[in-house]
Amino acid sequence: MRMRSTTWAKAWEGLLASRPTIYICVILVTALVSYAYWLRTYSIFSCQADGYNTDRYLAYCHGASYADYEHGAFDFDLEPSVQKFARNADVLFLGNSRLQVAFSTVATADWFSAASARYYLMGFTYFENVIFAERLLRRVRPRARVYVINVDDFFDRSETEPVKTILHDPEARKRYESKRFWQRVHEPICKRFAALCGVKWVIFRSRETGAYYMEGAAEQKITPVSYNQVINQDVVNRYSTAAEIEFLSHFTQGKCVILTMVPFVGTEIGNANAIAEGVGAKLVAPEIPEGLQTFDGSHLDQPSAQRWSQAFFQAAGSKIRSCLEEQDAAPS
Repeated sequence: MRMRSTTWAKAWEGLLASRPTIYICVILVTALVSYAYWLRTYSIFSCQADGYNTDRYLAYCHGASYADYEHGAFDFDLEPSVQKFARNADVLFLGNSRLQVAFSTVATADWFSAASARYYLMGFTYFENVIFAERLLRRVRPRARVYVINVDDFFDRSETEPVKTILHDPEARKRYESKRFWQRVHEPICKRFAALCGVKWVIFRSRETGAYYMEGAAEQKITPVSYNQVINQDVVNRYSTAAEIEFLSHFTQGKCVILTMVPFVGTEIGNANAIAEGVGAKLVAPEIPEGLQTFDGSHLDQPSAQRWSQAFFQAAGSKIRSCLEEQDAAPS
């Protein structure tokens, strides 16, 4: 009996002695699990890596702690070839993510291939507007002979969240450099061990054309495109002034300008027509009567983008070609 008591006493003493070690192990395991959860939910590792290749970089990941990269990549020249391709484009597209999605299509690539012309989609997420576009145009100094501009709030002069960061945060460059670094880590890990990474919405972007390639689980809200013919004269007056006096006269003199309005739910086509008329520019916004829809209430789904961009080039193609030919023939 005495031997049994001694054995239990030693076992109890051993358990007590190891309790701090067990506690530390539990804390470490909990911390590791929590960090792994955070990485897969909020960081770049919440997105897959299938879209990377020699032409594409990750422009946006819907993990809250990563989100935007394309603004800083362009502004701080973190992807050097990007500015070169934008500078050398014959046709430059400006606008927001609706423009990006609508023209990131086979129809666009095929039209420019047939025309032997270069294009660059220089739109951005966060409903980007003329403030950022002006900043980039001053830096890039594009040689484009034709500008296609999505009227959709483009001439608004409010700072979006990424632009506020770039303009006012002294640590902005370091933040975007850090995001670039994490792409170098993200690509090999998530390509090889896809199960470790999440499936949130991610946008990859072509360095050569600026085109978007989207993957992952975006918020699904399949809704048919619709049009609003009402004209808000205050908006029209404000945007027309900003367009003609502050933007077009400074950045597109001697160039062809084509305005468009990529459709969505409640497309403000009335305002777009009035703005185009006010600045004397051509509005090309084909209204396809049936079948166009958005995947999130805001952006065209892939089949709709293909149909709409094809209709755009059918309507605007001859104008773009003639502008390119006229400027080719103009004396240098």
